[in-house]
Amino acid sequence: MRIISGTHKGKRLTAPKTLPVRPTTDFAKEALFNILNNQIYFQNVRFLDLFSGTGNISFEFASRGCEDITSVDTHYGCVKYIQQIAEELSFQINAVKSDVFKYIEFSHAPFDVIFADPPYNFELQTLTELVGNIFQNNLLESEGILIIEHTKHLDLSQIAHFKEARKYGGSVFSFFT
Repeated sequence: MRIISGTHKGKRLTAPKTLPVRPTTDFAKEALFNILNNQIYFQNVRFLDLFSGTGNISFEFASRGCEDITSVDTHYGCVKYIQQIAEELSFQINAVKSDVFKYIEFSHAPFDVIFADPPYNFELQTLTELVGNIFQNNLLESEGILIIEHTKHLDLSQIAHFKEARKYGGSVFSFFT
């Protein structure tokens, strides 16, 4: 994976093969950030990365100037890797080892942008619960954006707060506001 833009543009990162992850492809990530570039000012954003895996999306936010980043993953190796890279690149990332649903339940700080990249085997019901919990616990600022990356075989358009979906290869980004 590589960082597409910002202070570390072009930087290649290689995550350990032992991590149970499926990083967002550069193609899909570049498309996502082309959308976000027109909607947010990265330096003023409070960002939450759920199911953060390798930290791919968090690193991109940090490289673009975001200094308030929380990355949540249940796998110790993923959290350790994010902490290591954040330290090497002087990124302000708070990596948290936690079950995402428990984190959502107990977190009380609202975010401007929340990105969730759950396992592709999550069913529609689980993703509906995820979105519902985020809005029920007021984790999104009133003008905030929730983005869920998921397989093209799921349609999240019937979930409350759905705004739009963008498809890139086998991945889809569903946006909620």
